[in-house]
Amino acid sequence: MTDLLLYGHPDSGHACKVALALTLAELPHRTAFVDIWADPATRPSEFLAASPFAEVPLLMIDGVAHVQSGAILLEIAQRFACLGGETPAGLRRGRELLMWEANRIGMCLPQLKEARRVNGAGFPPGAIDWLTMRFTADAARFAVLLDGAPFFHGAVPGIGDCAIWGYTQWLDAAGVAPTAAMQGWLDRMRALPAMKTPQAFFPAPA
Repeated sequence: MTDLLLYGHPDSGHACKVALALTLAELPHRTAFVDIWADPATRPSEFLAASPFAEVPLLMIDGVAHVQSGAILLEIAQRFACLGGETPAGLRRGRELLMWEANRIGMCLPQLKEARRVNGAGFPPGAIDWLTMRFTADAARFAVLLDGAPFFHGAVPGIGDCAIWGYTQWLDAAGVAPTAAMQGWLDRMRALPAMKTPQAFFPAPA
């Protein structure tokens, strides 16, 4: 059996993407909590040795390090033939969605969430307005991307859904509102039996 160990933190949407994918695919795995708010030097030595930028997520597959959430999701889909990785068309769809998420909604939402957390400190004038404008444009494309299907991969969710879920789960924290199409998708994602809260994906040490 493949040994899977995922390092993450509940405040990392990127780590949540991978945790959700592993759970949706019913792949047995372990998780390790990494305090992303602490000095990186205090993080576990085995994590620091494997993660070049001391960032989560880090997925160890049989002792081999895999970093960057989009690359990890593609690795999961291809290696285990799941979440869109069962067919060439599913993989192509997954790649397209991952690129869209990384360059569009996955860029603006984490920044908007952080801006609210720090009350705008460190953000230059106009940045939050620009990020909000970007989100509005991206949210309007949800209906086009879904094309009437319940999930971005069709009848069932795939790696694209996992990627897009990463930060759309925190719209309130980012200070933005969903479109009707986005809200319907969010409701369906939350209803998935595999869905967990970020804290349940990455429980803090006792």
